[in-house]
Parts: sequence; structure tokens; C-alpha cells
Amino acid sequence: MQRLLQVMRRLRDPQSGCPWDLAQDAQALARYTLEEAHELVAALESGASRGVRDELGDLLFQIVFHAQLGEERGEFDFDAVAAAIADKLIRRHPHVFESGDSSAGAGDVLRWEQIKSQERAARGENGVLDDVPAALPALMRATKLGKRAAAMGFDWPDAAGAKAKVLEEMAEIDAAQAGEGPERVAEEVGDLLLAATSLARLLGVDAETALRRANQRFETRFRHMERLAAERGLKLDQLTAAQWDLLWEEGKRAIQS
Repeated sequence: MQRLLQVMRRLRDPQSGCPWDLAQDAQALARYTLEEAHELVAALESGASRGVRDELGDLLFQIVFHAQLGEERGEFDFDAVAAAIADKLIRRHPHVFESGDSSAGAGDVLRWEQIKSQERAARGENGVLDDVPAALPALMRATKLGKRAAAMGFDWPDAAGAKAKVLEEMAEIDAAQAGEGPERVAEEVGDLLLAATSLARLLGVDAETALRRANQRFETRFRHMERLAAERGLKLDQLTAAQWDLLWEEGKRAIQS
């Protein structure tokens, strides 16, 4: 770790550092940090241990870079970052570090939310949703907002209520299409997606992960359809609906086998 920190300092040395690294600031680095986090997730899902190792390193470099910038501004350094997260973990796990009883249950989840609520209040964030980052991917943010509201009791009692809301939103899309403009249709589609995240949450499914995996399945099946069409001398943009259905079903069977 110390070697990595020394490398970072060298890269940011005003006299002998790297011009690209010297030109970066926290705002410029933000998109790279997000990219590295997504690449780590992809590596984790692939199961390739070397890829996970490399992507963890890339993400760690982003953390070290931000810590170096903080140190240059006189605000914090890497040691302060590490100390802060260690303190937070201890504070949020009193059942481990105070009582010695590490068994988790519903009461521990509630206590976790209470501790986080106290932390938000200490920062002057009194609203339940105050510190849900606006920069999160929309689906992930919708899930987080729903969890926060649910922790305060604003939720359906079970998945059946959320499912009914999904069906209600679908009907409202139909109504909007029949007599209202595109902006209203877009609003109703947004409401449908928000309701779908609540349904996923109450079914114990992470919506972001589920959609990412659905994207991967779609991409794999579509690429298989492309190969089948090429083998049969078919042009994709000239296929009939029946031909598309046939290729899609063949693709599904091939992937499942």
C-alpha cells in the first residue's frame, strides 16, 4: 500500500510527474471512477479471478488518486480515508464490536438504519432521502430511495401490493397513449419503472443486477441470431416478424442447452 501511495505522489510531482495525472482534478476523475467501478462489477460477474484482481487495483488507484488530491488541498489524506471507513464500520456494527454477538437478525437491520439516520442528522441531513446520491444510475437510485422510504414504514406489506401497482401503471400508460401527449406517456413509463423496482425489492431481487443480467442474455441471444442469419444468407433488416421469432427461439434454446 505504501508503494502505491509513493507511486501516486510521484505521478503528481509538479516537477517530474506525469502531465496527464497533473492535469486531473476531482471532477475530471469522477467519470473514470465510475467506469472502473462498473468494470469491477463486470469482472466479478465473469468469475475470472485475475480480472477481478486487476479491476480491484484499477478502482483502488482511483481511491488513492482522490485521496492524493484531498491531501494536496489540505483536506484529508489516504490514512484519514481509511480511518473514517474503519470508524464507520465499527459504529454501524455494535452487535459485533460492543456486544460480541455477531448473529444478525431483523433487529440488527433496523438498528443499522437508526445509526445511519443519526449520522445523517449529525451532518445536518434531516430528511430520510437527503444523502441518496443523485449521480447513481437511475435504477439503482430508485431501489435505494424505495429502501429508505420502506425503512420508515412507507411501503406495501408484500410483493402483491407492488405487483398491483405495476399493473396499475401499465394501465395508466395505455390511458396516456390514448388521450395525452408524449410527455405524459414518458411520466407514466417512469412511474412503471419505479414501481418495478419496488416489486423487485419486495421479491428479494436487486433490480440493477437483474437488468444487467437481462441485458447480457439479450446481447448473447441477439449475437446468436446474427450468426444464424449469416449462416443462412439472411439479412437482418429484411427479416419478417415470423423469421425474427424463429431465430429468437432458436437462440434461446441454444443458450439454455
